[in-house]
Amino acid sequence: MVHVKVCGVTSLDDASMCVDLGVDAIGLNFWPRSVRRCELDVAHTIVSALRGKALFVGVFVDASEAEIARTIEQVGLDCVQLHGDEPPSLVERFLPHAYKALRVAGDSPLARVRSYPGDHVLLDAYVAGMPGGTGATFDWSLAREVALERKLTLAGGLVPSNVAEAVRVVRPYCVDTASGVESSPGVKDRELVMRFVEAARLV
Repeated sequence: MVHVKVCGVTSLDDASMCVDLGVDAIGLNFWPRSVRRCELDVAHTIVSALRGKALFVGVFVDASEAEIARTIEQVGLDCVQLHGDEPPSLVERFLPHAYKALRVAGDSPLARVRSYPGDHVLLDAYVAGMPGGTGATFDWSLAREVALERKLTLAGGLVPSNVAEAVRVVRPYCVDTASGVESSPGVKDRELVMRFVEAARLV
């Protein structure tokens, strides 16, 4: 059964709701420019209250190794997602609890995926000037071959109405949504989260 990650969670109430609805992983975004940025004290509160009930993933965009390490310690993160232009060596530094997010445009991402270490990778849609969280989709057929080689988290424009088809096409390890289950940026909608989880697991 596919795993479900809800990213861009910004409050304990939303995190608790996601866990109650069967979400496997919670993404906490630490990119300063994100509309879904989670403050460190809030992130710590979330992880402390819900530890063991979900996997807590810190999302970073071109942060330094020191900043990432410090945030892991302060918040108690289980894993880190590197969503900028980080080199393979930075991913390797945090293995096995780290993975690279790569943005897909119109070509196969397989060569870039193979240049990064680790068992896990995330694929998101390419939108110029934005590292992620745009709500844009990409050609899922480009992800199928990656899912055969890695534990693939599929992201990019996934919503309750299309996630079942995405799972059928790609057969990913995990599906990831942020804006697709929101009533406003950073505020998750219970009905949309419930429908997303149910649809993802229909396949």
